[in-house]
Amino acid sequence: MSVLVYTESDQGKFKKAALEVASYAKAVADQMGTSVTAVTINAGDTSELGNYGVDKVLNVSNGDLDTFNANAYASVIEQAAKQENASVVVLSSTADSKYLAPLVAIKLDAGYASNVVEAPSSISPFTVKRTAFTNKAFNITSIDTANKVVGVSNNSFGLVESNGSASSEDFSPSVPALGVTVQSVDKATDKVTIADAEIVVSGGRGLKGPENWGMIEELAEVLGAATACSKPVSDLGWRPHSEHVGQTGKPVASNLYIAIGISGAIQHLAGINASKVKVVINSDPEAPFFKAADYGVVGDAFEVVPKLIEKLKAFKAQNA
Repeated sequence: MSVLVYTESDQGKFKKAALEVASYAKAVADQMGTSVTAVTINAGDTSELGNYGVDKVLNVSNGDLDTFNANAYASVIEQAAKQENASVVVLSSTADSKYLAPLVAIKLDAGYASNVVEAPSSISPFTVKRTAFTNKAFNITSIDTANKVVGVSNNSFGLVESNGSASSEDFSPSVPALGVTVQSVDKATDKVTIADAEIVVSGGRGLKGPENWGMIEELAEVLGAATACSKPVSDLGWRPHSEHVGQTGKPVASNLYIAIGISGAIQHLAGINASKVKVVINSDPEAPFFKAADYGVVGDAFEVVPKLIEKLKAFKAQNA
């Protein structure tokens, strides 16, 4: 018996979320006194997983699975779990895994706990801590079914390196009819993605227009961050919808979230509450965002941000 973890990859390379869930699976396996098996789909070099607690890798190579298909991927994970006699299956909280987890739970007749932020406080009963009410509260959940599916909230558990190595073996599960044909996939390849970013720099209507977005991108470049925006900015067409964060956009669980010229509507806060440190730059001292922020700067963004960029560049130069 082992703990099974699905480790996502993109163009053959493992996502940060994959290494985080591998770390989480290792913590669960240690409590259970068992090992960690990872299932990968069309990944490249799998040896990296050994550094994060994985003991064995089931490597699926199948051209039909080059593009994500929830039902087919769930079937692969189901077959891997049954082969390994895994009673606990761990997935991330990426968009793909959020589609997958309920399907995997149904196939395995398992209880499913989403948005988990800590290792289990107890194995018997299997008890985990989860976020609730759009990250405004925590919920303690016990899973009583024999099989269990755990969805780990992004950037909650972190990466925990282990001094280990992972053996790898080919795994050839049966793949159900896909039912859907993907014609094309368009991806931005020159930027840090919001989902994987540890730092996010986000702008709102306070920037007055798309022509002023250069300083957001420059600050993000200095910090190695992803760029994001509020819903009104996306609605106005200043920035692409893919950068819209909030309750109706993409959720953000970064280590640092910098909001510039964003008032802080409840829908926006609901989507970024999981971020660990929130910094707000706004000229309005009464902006709601200040109540949710860890640090706040009351000032004109067009004066504050260039000075911040200048200081950061000087600091990086001194420590180069």
